[in-house]
Amino acid sequence: MLKKFARALTRSPKTIILLALLLLLPSLYGAINTRVNYDILSYLPEELDSSQGQAVLEDTFHSAATAMLVVEGMPARDVEKLRDAIEEVPGVSDAMWISSMLDISVPKEILPDEIKDIFYSEKAKDSTMIIVQFEHPGASNETLRAIDEVRALCDERCFLAGVSIFLKDTKDLVEQEMPFYTLLAVVFSIVAMSLTMESVVLPFVFLMGIGFAVAYNFGTNIFLGQVSYITKAIAAILQLGVSMDYSIFLFDRYDEEKERFEDRRDAMASAIQGAFVSLSGSSTTTVAGFLALCAMRLGLGPDLGLVMAKGIVIGILVVLVVLPSLILVFDKPIHRWSHRSLIPDLTRLNDWIIDHKKTFVAIFLVLFVPALIMQSRTQIYYNIDQSLPEDLPSTVATNKLKDEFDMATTHFVIVDDSLPAYRLNAMEKEMEKVDGVEALLAYNKFVGPGIPDNFIPQELKDICKKDGKQMLMINSRYKAAREEENAQIEALNEIAKRYDPGALITGEGAMTKDLMDITTVDIQVTNVLSVLAILVIVGLTFKSFTVPVILVAAIELSIFINQGIPALTGTVIPFVSPIVIGCIQLGATVDYAILMTTRFREELQNGHERVEAIKIASSASDKSIITSASVFFCATFGVSLISKIEIIKSICSMLARGAVISALVSIFILPSVLLACEGFIAKTSHNWRSDITPQPRKRLGKRLKELHAKQGESI
Repeated sequence: MLKKFARALTRSPKTIILLALLLLLPSLYGAINTRVNYDILSYLPEELDSSQGQAVLEDTFHSAATAMLVVEGMPARDVEKLRDAIEEVPGVSDAMWISSMLDISVPKEILPDEIKDIFYSEKAKDSTMIIVQFEHPGASNETLRAIDEVRALCDERCFLAGVSIFLKDTKDLVEQEMPFYTLLAVVFSIVAMSLTMESVVLPFVFLMGIGFAVAYNFGTNIFLGQVSYITKAIAAILQLGVSMDYSIFLFDRYDEEKERFEDRRDAMASAIQGAFVSLSGSSTTTVAGFLALCAMRLGLGPDLGLVMAKGIVIGILVVLVVLPSLILVFDKPIHRWSHRSLIPDLTRLNDWIIDHKKTFVAIFLVLFVPALIMQSRTQIYYNIDQSLPEDLPSTVATNKLKDEFDMATTHFVIVDDSLPAYRLNAMEKEMEKVDGVEALLAYNKFVGPGIPDNFIPQELKDICKKDGKQMLMINSRYKAAREEENAQIEALNEIAKRYDPGALITGEGAMTKDLMDITTVDIQVTNVLSVLAILVIVGLTFKSFTVPVILVAAIELSIFINQGIPALTGTVIPFVSPIVIGCIQLGATVDYAILMTTRFREELQNGHERVEAIKIASSASDKSIITSASVFFCATFGVSLISKIEIIKSICSMLARGAVISALVSIFILPSVLLACEGFIAKTSHNWRSDITPQPRKRLGKRLKELHAKQGESI
């Protein structure tokens, strides 16, 4: 079946390319119409109190997102006009200021302290604040459009802050940067491939194939409904790195098969058959690693995992279906426009590595524990604002809010409206005494205990009381994700639950605290699952108990070193980095490791003595490993240089470093470990060696010369 399919593919290459081009049209439609989610907090599980509280804010109070507008040096009458104009903006549910409760002719000095402390700054006497509430979630298109309109009403005296404002600035920055770093990744990749490959044309052919895979993956994201901006930003880079490995493997196999067939189409059909088995086994481990992300409670995990796993499958299909046609069409220019690869002959290096195998095995053992310890000490941050540049309008406004109002975050407490007034007052007084609480805004604070409910205008009541629920707003001087902020939230939650067991606390601080708690467990779970998946799959592939343990150990060493370096440099990384890096680096390193191990076993089964076999395997694998790692490094390093978004910058710089570390471990350490453990591997593996008598060691030089002659034939 596979043989017939491969033969049919190679008989109509131009038709295959035409169909591939036509498929770009629905892919483009799907990519354009897939919503991008910029709110990481929206991926929290729905059963959490903070998520339920957010739903109440949205459904009941129509204030799913809140922003603070700091206004400096503006007359009260103009502030009132601004507030009225903001309230008319589509998507804004309410704009609260003094004029929402009292006439602005009332002197500021005689206002109740509870109101004055919220809306006026003690530090900057000419500074006031308008609380803007939006009907829809902070990352929704409606809220993002509303933010644009609110900003259009403001002048240089106005500073708009809040989580939704950060999300808006993140969206603008990503959309601004994406074309530049995509172009840079492509250019750097072409440079890397041109230097490491022997053809001028081949890099462009590979990029065409990878371009199809990326387009199809982005287009099919429409079936998921939405993807996170982190997924969108790194999915293309991932496919570039992984599909490059598969493309190189197919082309090398094609060049080998051309020696056996007169018709190059038959050679390609044979290459497709041979590549299918190898690529299926290699990609299965990578896909399993990404699918482990689906076990995360945080919805960002399944978002990343499904898109990336889908990308690997699509990449394999493109390499086996579309790329062969591209290679056949461009076969003549590929081989005509050739040059010498800059990758040197590493035979002597491999000889030296094997001669010092005990040293490299010792390095492997010695590095493992320190790398594990350093990785565990790497500091992680969860703040959304920490990933953005200091000169962004949202960052500037947040600093104003902190400096002038001692306000870094806002908590929303939702209680049952049936709670008696005296108990509500007692609860509020307790909450005001909690460390870091700057101000508490509640219905009874600005209405007063002596005024009956039916005397209060309905629009004023709807701000804080609706459908049997009452909302309190608490301003905190602490920033989200800090220890003192989390302690404050726990204290407030304990107080609220004591008075109303059904009370809910939400807001940036509460949701970020839940994010920290969930992600800490999620990272551990996904790491264990991905390792178990690779152990099982590699074990079945090689029919061995020990090979998977050795390969996983090499993979984990690479990951531990990469994730431990920030601890040495004092760098704090975003919480998504360990998740993304672990999976992507795992995928890259397992490909290198399987390539090396497969060739080692093959040479053993060809009758070579184990030292000869590992030297041949190393020399055969090094070029592919260096080419793949170089392309991956150049693509990601370029992005890390220009991106202003710390999350993207951090992920790409760690991916670039990880590509180098994985390549070094695969070239220097893995061969020595495989050789040292070969005897034990043979005893714990099925059909590891062949019954052929090992060839004498003196034939090694001849075998390596044959290998390098084959690699240099296209020069």
